[in-house]
Amino acid sequence: MHIRRAKDTDLAALIELESSCFATDRISRRSFRRWLKHPDCVFNVAITDEVLTGYALVTLRRGTHLARLYSLAVAPAARGQGLAAALITKSELDARDAGSVYLRLEVATSNTTAIALYSKLGYTQFGLYEDYYEDHGPALRMEKCIHPYTPSGGSRTLPWLAQTTAFTCGPSALMMAMAGLPGNYQPSPEDEIQLWREATTVFMTAGHGGCHPLGLALAAQRRGFGAEAWINNEGPLFLDGVRDENKKRVMRIAHHSFVEQCATADIPVHYSEVDQNRLIRYFKAGANVLILISTYRMDSQKAPHWVVLSGFDDRCLYVHDPDRGDTTKPFMTEDTRNALECQHLPIARDTFAAMSRFGSSRLRAVVVITRAV
Repeated sequence: MHIRRAKDTDLAALIELESSCFATDRISRRSFRRWLKHPDCVFNVAITDEVLTGYALVTLRRGTHLARLYSLAVAPAARGQGLAAALITKSELDARDAGSVYLRLEVATSNTTAIALYSKLGYTQFGLYEDYYEDHGPALRMEKCIHPYTPSGGSRTLPWLAQTTAFTCGPSALMMAMAGLPGNYQPSPEDEIQLWREATTVFMTAGHGGCHPLGLALAAQRRGFGAEAWINNEGPLFLDGVRDENKKRVMRIAHHSFVEQCATADIPVHYSEVDQNRLIRYFKAGANVLILISTYRMDSQKAPHWVVLSGFDDRCLYVHDPDRGDTTKPFMTEDTRNALECQHLPIARDTFAAMSRFGSSRLRAVVVITRAV
């Protein structure tokens, strides 16, 4: 038996193996074709006596150091020979070489054999999905650090919420931040839209209005929380890429209105750079921190996007990302990113330094949310 990368010529054997291993939740022929050509995955197969007897498919989250065991299969006749462990171990090494720090997976709670194997290989449970599979069965969420390090801090409890529209990352990030602080704040889809209405710049790039950092700070204060903002640019924000002069005019009006409202509300606004050490100090002091990033390293789109700091260590900063994929599709589809991949995303510090700047103006914006005194 040997393990190698999957090739286009393995397609027929992969489909046959999938049919022999799974009655439901099968990967389709179309999806196999896509994964065989996809650059952001590790796709290994086990070959025994020139027959494909197993595979492991690991997806790599662009812009982060997080990998996910998407699927694992071993032919019934080849089980009990260590193929699954060998496939996982080889895939861990390949994912680590690709820059991943953690490998995560889901496994049916009824699959005690697989759970025992994962536990033996060093995976630990960190969550549970109810009604996860096609048969409505639950799944354990497990993870393993495949690139060990000595942590200097830890992730604390912070709720994860998915944005329900393509343009409400800011409100969803703010709801996470507020719900993760002491108090009685209860996030809701209604408040998500209301927060957007309060914080939007009205026009941004070619789509819906994005959320201004000062607008988010004001919205948090209205709900009883303390807020302050760090922005390295005093001028109107998000004008990069906007060509329509009328849109620019409206965005300037919105910007100046937010500035005036923050001054009236005594919200501290620091027009200077904020480094990672300061973000960590805020986090260690109990605040929740919203950070504006560019999604270019994640999806090749130069779009501004709000995330929430959820932890840190010597190697990475960790964030909750409210964007789980296409919000027009059902939660669990092959084309929709799993919520598992959006929580505590490990982002290397050097990568994060580049991601947390947006546009040609290299805008850096941070909103710090604290419990009101």
